[in-house]
Amino acid sequence: MTNLLTLDITERGTFADGVRFGDVGAYERLSGRVHFDVSPDAPAQAGIVDLDKAPRDARGLVRCTADILVLKPVDLARGNKRLFLDYGNRGNKRALQYFNDAVHSNDPRSVAHAGNGYFMRRGTSVVFIAWEGDLLPGDGRMILDLPVCTDNGKPITGLARVEYIPDGPGQFSYPLSGRAAAWSYPTASMDPASASLTKRRYQDDPRIAIPPTEWCFARAEGGNARDTFDKEHAVSPSDRHIYLHGGFQTGWIYELVYTAKDPVPMGLGHLVVRDIASFMKYADRDAAGVENPLRGHVEKAYAWGRSQTGRALRDFVYRGFNADAQGRRVFDGVLPHVAGAGRKWLNHRFAYPIVSGGQQYEDRHNIADSFPFAYAWSTDHLTGKQDAILKRPATDPMVFHTQTGTEYWQRRGSLAHTDTQGRDLPEPADVRLYFWSSSQHGSDPIAKQPGRGAHVHYSNIVSTSMLFRAALDAMDAWVSHGTEPPASRIPTRADGTLVTMQEWREKFPAIPGAPVPREPNTLPLLDFGQRAESGILDTEPPRVDFDKQYTVLVPAVDADGNDIAGVRAPMVGAPMGTYTGWNIRARGYGTGAMFRFDGSYIPFPDSAEERVATGDPRRAVLERYPTQQAYVAAIRAAARELVGQRLMLEEDVERAAANAANWGRPRHVTDLA
Repeated sequence: MTNLLTLDITERGTFADGVRFGDVGAYERLSGRVHFDVSPDAPAQAGIVDLDKAPRDARGLVRCTADILVLKPVDLARGNKRLFLDYGNRGNKRALQYFNDAVHSNDPRSVAHAGNGYFMRRGTSVVFIAWEGDLLPGDGRMILDLPVCTDNGKPITGLARVEYIPDGPGQFSYPLSGRAAAWSYPTASMDPASASLTKRRYQDDPRIAIPPTEWCFARAEGGNARDTFDKEHAVSPSDRHIYLHGGFQTGWIYELVYTAKDPVPMGLGHLVVRDIASFMKYADRDAAGVENPLRGHVEKAYAWGRSQTGRALRDFVYRGFNADAQGRRVFDGVLPHVAGAGRKWLNHRFAYPIVSGGQQYEDRHNIADSFPFAYAWSTDHLTGKQDAILKRPATDPMVFHTQTGTEYWQRRGSLAHTDTQGRDLPEPADVRLYFWSSSQHGSDPIAKQPGRGAHVHYSNIVSTSMLFRAALDAMDAWVSHGTEPPASRIPTRADGTLVTMQEWREKFPAIPGAPVPREPNTLPLLDFGQRAESGILDTEPPRVDFDKQYTVLVPAVDADGNDIAGVRAPMVGAPMGTYTGWNIRARGYGTGAMFRFDGSYIPFPDSAEERVATGDPRRAVLERYPTQQAYVAAIRAAARELVGQRLMLEEDVERAAANAANWGRPRHVTDLA
């Protein structure tokens, strides 16, 4: 039996207060839920772990239900017949924020949520769909409801592992998932002796066991006592929470390995994306006879995901989900952003999709980075396996893989375009890779002052949203008209811009008081047990073979410490500081290790006098740009160069120049008047 899809649109109304976007006109929003009735035995979804163990209805189908939001032209005939699907990052809608420079909202309705109107002025229909099955309702997150799997009616149990890293004191309790936004697989036993709780200072340090007498499966509850008006606290048993009697120590890595029960088929998230995109692109009506709201108005479909969802998108393509149940191509082009070398982590038993991909300090030994890392065919020199992400030419999409400096340092990004020994790979014809030089994993399009938080340097403040818009326009021209996009812009071994840590260290300037990383986030061979390939992790934590390593390389830098290769956004083309993809944890938070996904902004000295006084080897701001006007002119020139290379749109030139006024404040830190 084939899969069935039923739309339940519960709200239909205007978007952006009915504002008209040029010739396209007004937009409307449709929201509701989509019901998927899935045939678990069909070849189209073979390989979804535990789907065969999910409950079936009288027709033999498995049901899951996902939230959906569609933004479309009121008059579809005025649209451009393009569908853009945003994989919601941890249930959050991000496309309008990054492509439209809009205020982020999980309930986009107003003119502010349309931002600069990029999608709307082009007439693109934007679809948001829930794909992640471990999220709890709240904050407008998009929710995917999945069924609990059993072994012929009996509970399924198995190992689950979670890390907790407290950001401050006073933390006594966590959900087992580690995140307030995610539900937890319950523990099969309330006895803490049945599980293992450890702590360590750094990822590769020996684990220090915490006795089961010092913690329990419970949650902290609190409130105000009515008689004394003092705060009162209680510890309540819970099979979905962990409680440490003395409290968690700030900055330490705590790891819980426990026997979980009641898994769900997380891999259905891939099917949900495939089937809703295929429906919008090809179908007239749903299983109940309800008309497709985009019926006949989708010629090309694109998918975009960033970070977690970039990994999901790469895995989606690798596992063959870009062919729908009828064998048709689903997405014509995909744009995974800041995924690094990540891919596999969703489709296994007791997966926690909300967990990050794995950085040097946080969640380092996640299953997310598994061979194949690259789109091109290559050989895993540690195992002898040969594989590629793209291997189905009849249905594979065209790919724009974009990443920042952070991915090279924290997410093993070099492996996306080298073999496992660090040698340049030939690029598949339908792939472009772009390195956004000296930028960090996340860049808020709305200018804000840089912060420090629990890291040493200011956060990287390079603005890159203009690169998203140019990338999507170039992708559409490639798919629709065969117009070759700009050549890939990545560091390579061949031209000396992709280097070892030792080579990098020899070139990075000796900036006073500026600590640098000891090494990038390396990748040893991980062993999750003999059944790991089938999606069942028998060994948690994994066995780590430090003698067997994949080669991770980083971008070479210039005399300022900025990356040489790649696409230099205007702020990097005309810098006012050193911008890196890494930042260093502050004392008390794992000092010396790199901090999450943050990059650094290390300001240039303002003047020659300050440069001499501090011993800074980098030229001062005023030695580069004698006046504010000179800085704005340099930004404008850098922007125009990108426009000439089709890496930036003409409409963004003056936006960049306007943001550079007053020395680029509030992003930049300077005492210059």
